[in-house]
Amino acid sequence: MVLPKLPSIRSKREIGTALSEINVTPFVDVMLVLLVIFMVTTPMMQSGIGINLPRAETDTAPAEEGLRLAVTAETYIYFENSVININLLESRLQQYYYGKPKKILYLQADENLPYGFVINIMDIAKKIGIETIALIIEPIEKKNRSR
Repeated sequence: MVLPKLPSIRSKREIGTALSEINVTPFVDVMLVLLVIFMVTTPMMQSGIGINLPRAETDTAPAEEGLRLAVTAETYIYFENSVININLLESRLQQYYYGKPKKILYLQADENLPYGFVINIMDIAKKIGIETIALIIEPIEKKNRSR
């Protein structure tokens, strides 16, 4: 009678180690592809706020540090890159300027925005004690006239 050959302990280890190893090459390939996709698409997601600023001949570059408040033609108010309601503007401005010695606000208002809406925003800012409100415009390029 011939007994069947039983696997030895050594052959079990070899089988066990072969099954427990994971091939990470496809995982690394997929992760690199995802990294490239995120690197390409991230700049596209960080788009600016669509505002058509009024044009003027004089340039108004912000000289000091302050808060930039952007208002679109659809009356969306952007406070630190997030949209807020005009009813919450007063409390958010109070929180932002709390304890700051200089209170300067730079207002970027769309040229198609109703004049009364801009006045409402400026009134809210003055109520909480903002000393300076600067209106940001887009400068008109002067043509060089040579004779």
